[in-house]
Amino acid sequence: MILLEKKGSVALLTLNRPEMLNAIGQPGDGESIAAACAEINADMSIRCAIITGAGRAFSAGGDLKAMRDKSGAFGGTPAELRETYRRNIQFAVRALYNLETPMIAAVNGAAIGLGCDLACTADMRIASDKAKFAATFLKIGLIPGDGGSWLLPRVIGHARAARLLFAAEEIDARTALEWGLVSDVYPAEELMVRAMELAEKVSAQPPRALRVAKTLMRQAVNTTLDTILEMSAVSQAVMHHTRDHEEGVAAILEKRKADFTGD
Repeated sequence: MILLEKKGSVALLTLNRPEMLNAIGQPGDGESIAAACAEINADMSIRCAIITGAGRAFSAGGDLKAMRDKSGAFGGTPAELRETYRRNIQFAVRALYNLETPMIAAVNGAAIGLGCDLACTADMRIASDKAKFAATFLKIGLIPGDGGSWLLPRVIGHARAARLLFAAEEIDARTALEWGLVSDVYPAEELMVRAMELAEKVSAQPPRALRVAKTLMRQAVNTTLDTILEMSAVSQAVMHHTRDHEEGVAAILEKRKADFTGD
């Protein structure tokens, strides 16, 4: 389901089911995505990840034919389906959201339902001018079983998330830009070049501090300022004793580019 390619300090994750518009939900999809994320987390040479889709879509969401036929991941009793969501679809969402390196979603085409929510697991989102976004769960008599009711409002705010979900509307890349769902829109042929440029800027930062900074931002979503201040004080005390901190200070004082090693 997902391909992992390493390009220097950047990991490229590609949803790879183009003949199905990268629909997700077949048995094993969650394990495939989680395994790729675990490999990235274990490799300190990777400083940034990009997730995109093969072909003309980012991800069209769940497999509608499997839903119709009640087969594959969408077959079974209600109790069995609950476990399928927990151990497959939600497993993938958790793995992507908890990725230790910063992640960029390069949305190359349709990001519908689960596809839109997968994009929301990223720290940064950029889009092709051919991209479109929707949370059309209600249109097929479902709700966001992937955690989208938590993810989407945190990205674009409650009112706009409610509009996308309750009205089952679809928005284009320009509207997504206006709403803050993406930070930039590029011509389709430039998207991956721009994604790599951004990833390389991220990758120029010290890897351990980069991962700690992401952790603090993620924890800040659900905790108090006092808790984050204490976590930051502890983390900062450690960062002060790294060679990368010494290198960063020296580079600025010596007016040169820093060479961070992760030490």
